[in-house]
Amino acid sequence: MPLDDGWQLAWSDEFDGPSIDQAKWSFELGNGFFHGPENTWVPGWGNRELQCYTREAASVSDSLLRIVARREPRDGYEYTSARLRTRTPQGAALFTQRYGRFEVRARAPVGRGLWAAFWLLPQDSHYGPWPASGEIDLLETVGDRAGEYLASLHFGSSHPANASITHRHAFPAGQTVADFHVYALEWEPGEMRWSVDGQAWARSTDWWSCSLASEGRGIAPTQATDLNPWPAPFDQPFHLVVNLAVGGELPGSPDAGTEFPAEFAIDYVRVYTRADGNPLASPRTAVTNAPGRMPPAG
Repeated sequence: MPLDDGWQLAWSDEFDGPSIDQAKWSFELGNGFFHGPENTWVPGWGNRELQCYTREAASVSDSLLRIVARREPRDGYEYTSARLRTRTPQGAALFTQRYGRFEVRARAPVGRGLWAAFWLLPQDSHYGPWPASGEIDLLETVGDRAGEYLASLHFGSSHPANASITHRHAFPAGQTVADFHVYALEWEPGEMRWSVDGQAWARSTDWWSCSLASEGRGIAPTQATDLNPWPAPFDQPFHLVVNLAVGGELPGSPDAGTEFPAEFAIDYVRVYTRADGNPLASPRTAVTNAPGRMPPAG
């Protein structure tokens, strides 16, 4: 998917400085977070991850952001790694954008239990707790599946009535996630398009969002009026997240063959807007306050 003159650079980090630019990135630390109105502690970042995130596990050198996972004890956990985002721990935006082209050039580590990701989360939970307000995964790698990567959307009602779509891209023979590739997402109203190394390969136009909940748990919609207006939840500003997890529900736990330290290296991150300031609208956005499409029954 070649970059045409319709895109204009809005934000970037080329990682050319001596250290991580704290005006652009903040760290998320530890092994979990507090969630919901009751401020409940969620260990393992909601995915049963095994690492403790630290500041020391991320650095900049040779014009690369390097996130390094190590097998070393920290605060009761066996591994360390790092997770950065363009939002402060207090919730202020360092960078956020609605719609545009999001591009990262990166190489990911290979080995069972390694889970590298570059993704987007809503700046504010406008439609409710995850994932009623959405999640966009530009890039996910599963360490023992070196020949492919994943791109996903998470949406629906809040957990446990959530939904998702995952696309799987297989690289040509001889290529793996351990090579540098340019991964990109083009996000327009009502449409998501993913590409790698300039080649478009996946597209999504169907999702939905429902804010109904009972006792902090999401409820599935039963009628169109239960849904938030299309194209919710992907009509709000999102911020960027980059991390390397160890273990978790997707990659499983490391085994004896997993080599540490393991490095997720990012050459650059670039975000573009439409040069004319007007994102391209999907035909489904013609009636912007119409409810989204109902999820399949059952």
